[in-house]
Amino acid sequence: MSLVTTTEMFKKAYEGGYAIGAFNVNNMEIVQAITEAAGELNSPIILQVSAGARKYANHTYLTKLVEAAIIENPNIPIALHLDHGADFEICKSCIDGGFSSVMIDGSHYDFKENIEVTKKVVEYAHAHGVVVEAELGKLAGIEDDVKVSAEDSSYTQPDEVEEFVSKTGVDSLAIAIGTSHGAFKFKPGTKPQLRFDILHEIEQRIPGFPIVLHGASSVPQEYVKIINDNGGKLQDAIGVPEDQLREAARSAVCKINIDSDLRLGLTAGIREVMNQHPDYFDPRQYLTVGRANVKAVVAHKIKEVLGSEGKA
Repeated sequence: MSLVTTTEMFKKAYEGGYAIGAFNVNNMEIVQAITEAAGELNSPIILQVSAGARKYANHTYLTKLVEAAIIENPNIPIALHLDHGADFEICKSCIDGGFSSVMIDGSHYDFKENIEVTKKVVEYAHAHGVVVEAELGKLAGIEDDVKVSAEDSSYTQPDEVEEFVSKTGVDSLAIAIGTSHGAFKFKPGTKPQLRFDILHEIEQRIPGFPIVLHGASSVPQEYVKIINDNGGKLQDAIGVPEDQLREAARSAVCKINIDSDLRLGLTAGIREVMNQHPDYFDPRQYLTVGRANVKAVVAHKIKEVLGSEGKA
């Protein structure tokens, strides 16, 4: 099986009341962990690459790692997606470089400019058999090059979605309903609550259209504790409750982005091993444990949050 687009994935997910996990990749161990978990659970997946990942690991290395993952897991659909493409040129580079899906993040523009830049990407992508995700609304938080303060964040306006989708021809839409990038999404003592009222109104305005949630890591507290118990300082790291994500996955939300939870699992494994075995210096000794944690995170998400087990 070669790379696929998300078109068929999202159609099945929408009709089946589940979501596809979009997991960020940065190195070999993370790619291995995600695809091994998905392969064992017969789940479709999206491997997504941010601008930061391309700077760190190089476009070519990442695409070749994904090619290897496809060879090792031939029975599951895998899409390769650009996460938060900042402009047309970055999206074009990924389209020309073998990605099957790209996101153009025009949320920092005003509504009219967002439409213009998104439409330009859509026209080029569709001409090359690639699908496009866009964003309306602004998520707070920090993820690689994406930095939005709480004051600058804004919910998606449902009355804008029909015009945006019809004028751009975009294939899926990321919305802001209370998720946030990074591991420090909410203030201590607050109860995170997604705005399902906004989601349901958007569903009614563009029925059957696939919706995306960014910043949807739940920040597993067991990994936060392991990190802190082994020299880390992650104070007040709070994520999105998984029961709310499962509820979203049963609706129009067909893609849920998960990055911070993978980082936490990997880092927890590395810190724990290196703290317990200060004599270790072979990267395979600690990366093996970190990779196992990432695989466990992905398996849990597929089974308990996304509902995509057995859907390949």
